[in-house]
Amino acid sequence: MFLGRHLVEAARARGHCVTLLHRGRTNATLFPELEHVLADRDGGLDALRGRRFDVVVDTCGYAPRVVRASAERLAGATDHYTFVSSISVYAEPKPGLDESARVATIPDARDEALTGQSYGALKALCEQAVEAAFPGRALHVRPGLLVGPHDPTDRFTWWARRIARGGEILAPGRPRAPVQLIDVRDLAEWMVRMAESRAAGVFNATGPRVPLTLGGVLDTCRAVAGGDARFTWVDEAFLAEHGVQPWTELPLWVRSEDAGFLQVDGTRAHRAGLGFRPLQATARDTLEWDRATPLQGRPQQPGVSFPAGMAAERETELLRKWHERSAANRS
Repeated sequence: MFLGRHLVEAARARGHCVTLLHRGRTNATLFPELEHVLADRDGGLDALRGRRFDVVVDTCGYAPRVVRASAERLAGATDHYTFVSSISVYAEPKPGLDESARVATIPDARDEALTGQSYGALKALCEQAVEAAFPGRALHVRPGLLVGPHDPTDRFTWWARRIARGGEILAPGRPRAPVQLIDVRDLAEWMVRMAESRAAGVFNATGPRVPLTLGGVLDTCRAVAGGDARFTWVDEAFLAEHGVQPWTELPLWVRSEDAGFLQVDGTRAHRAGLGFRPLQATARDTLEWDRATPLQGRPQQPGVSFPAGMAAERETELLRKWHERSAANRS
């Protein structure tokens, strides 16, 4: 839903004719000038009978059974299939993961329950289903953290909003902790170009090429937002002791043992032309969109406990406890 609208805009900007297939439940009024095919891909794809497409881009495949049905239905009527997967497919979050790294599995491949634990393994099975239907004709994109305007998850937006509010801010872990992200518009533009060239195979789509740090990202958001924000860096042990949830309650922060998910090797996609706009531009555009868009009514991502971010009262209480502990340690 988040990537999809940007893919449509990128494809149209390059002169392509776009058809949208959806159930008509989320953002159904977007792009009224385009052809909309209403269908449920879980057993309701008869609307595709007799249709032919040059390229299909699948942005919402989560259940392998459903993805297999879509891919098999389109295999004889489509030249190329682009499947949006995730870097969450990897079994172990080791730094430097490339596309050859082992993917996650689940005990029962028929179990379609989408949770934070099963998400990566299900995406890996979806990739396999697409490849079986489109051998050598499928592009599997494994994005990292997508950020930018219209993001319903708040994983980056929350920081831009919180920093713009100013005051003392709880910053998790270490300022030099690695961070990876990609502006959704950069990913969309690259995916359209890759589909045009009928590129195939697996690509980790994250970055940028020059490594980011958490401190650098927060400083960039402060520079864009202005104001009096000041960061108090709180160590991981304290956060764990108080039950702070990485990634959701404090976005962009993961525990040390999971840091590999923010150090994925994106060299293959970079060499294939994946570009990255300046982080300042992403932060500015995201903050402008957030200020102009009510929080109520933003769509949710299936199976994920977002929007992210810490309640103001909890942040204040944690900072108070942190300062009390620091004062006691100094005395």
